[in-house]
Amino acid sequence: QAAQTEKVVSQRLIVISRLHHRSADRTKLGAHYEKLNSELSKRHIADEITGLLLIYPSCLLHVIESSGDVLTSVLEDLKALQQQPNRDLLEAKILFLAHNIESRLFKEWSYKVMDKDQVVGSFRVRRLEDDDEKTEHLFCSVLSTLQKLGEHLERPPKALPGLVLDKTPVLIIPQRTLEKLLHRDEFMSPEQYLHLYKSPLNINTEFGHLTAGSLLSFT
Repeated sequence: QAAQTEKVVSQRLIVISRLHHRSADRTKLGAHYEKLNSELSKRHIADEITGLLLIYPSCLLHVIESSGDVLTSVLEDLKALQQQPNRDLLEAKILFLAHNIESRLFKEWSYKVMDKDQVVGSFRVRRLEDDDEKTEHLFCSVLSTLQKLGEHLERPPKALPGLVLDKTPVLIIPQRTLEKLLHRDEFMSPEQYLHLYKSPLNINTEFGHLTAGSLLSFT
């Protein structure tokens, strides 16, 4: 009975990854993660999976909210994808990992393939904000925009994130911002994180020089 009533502690993971320039059908990545989430939901019945996968022409942004076991499985799968001979995903970075979040940004998990017009449009809308090259500012810009998207999703009429982004381009995180963050050494790769996670040492979840305040403000 105790095991059945045990509360699942929700966590939030934000990861970005570069796509191979020859990746033709980006919907395959969305289908892959749909299948992975289905398998994980069967293995972890009580661990609800919510989040958003945005697949840009050159990279992807994945926000996933669930238990620590599920998030670790997602990172293990990402590591395996990167090691495939004909891989679509190249280098990846963990932007953010929050433990014991008070509320979720998303009500369910979904994905959206971003077309080139949306990517160009979001760059034009956000070009002044994107001029700042500092890692902390780029990082906080991503978190702030996701927070605004989550708040927007709470307004009626309720809609999936993809439809909201179609109608509100200012809520689209520019691809250029994600590309810049992929080049920053302040963030761990999934492989580095998993190595530390499996070691007996405690993991410091404050990646690089990012302050605890900037991390905690988003939990």
